[in-house]
Amino acid sequence: MANLVLVAGARLGSWAWDEVVPHLRAAGHGVHPLTLSGLADKQGVPAGQQTHVRDIVDEVERQDLRDVVLVGHSYSGIPVGQAAERIGDRLAHVVFVDSSVPADGESFVSGLQDFGAMVEASIAENGGFWPLVTAAHFDGEGLTDEQIARIVGGSTPHPGATMTEPAILARPLGELPATYIKCLLAGAEPSADVAELLTSRHWKLVTMDTGHWPMFSQPRELAQILLDAAGE
Repeated sequence: MANLVLVAGARLGSWAWDEVVPHLRAAGHGVHPLTLSGLADKQGVPAGQQTHVRDIVDEVERQDLRDVVLVGHSYSGIPVGQAAERIGDRLAHVVFVDSSVPADGESFVSGLQDFGAMVEASIAENGGFWPLVTAAHFDGEGLTDEQIARIVGGSTPHPGATMTEPAILARPLGELPATYIKCLLAGAEPSADVAELLTSRHWKLVTMDTGHWPMFSQPRELAQILLDAAGE
């Protein structure tokens, strides 16, 4: 059986996977939802991007996990992609859930062009944190009002340094065995950097007819994709 380490995106913690975890455990896999430093129940812990990479690597090594499937959603694809290289032969597969992907020497914001500059300005204006968003931010993403309320109510400001520090990759990301999940309500086509990675024979594209937060909008369907990845 595989060990799935689940890492949610910006402002979220391990709680974001609560509706996905039972489906994975029912299939007999080890499941390890992870809260990154500075978020949710780890608020107040100083964090840069490499802190988040270490959070993931430390979780794998501390529990001596093997046959690891690393799952990164949204922002967390960046630290997950780096951690995947660093856990060596413990890695079985990486799943990027509608996520950013790391590029050596590039930060999360550097890949966002004009929007990245807006994020940097917002971080500077909010004491070094990317601030919370309102419920309206989640409109059109296939979420119910109740699901939106859960996300908004559970979110915490995101440590800004994790978004402005550069990624460090030792080898091309396309060499990793990976599945990329594209959520179609968030945009029909993968970004250019993801599209290039998908030309690798090691990468597979899967689409979901939902928005950017499928762990809330379609947890059962997302779990099945993760189970398929764990079985490869």
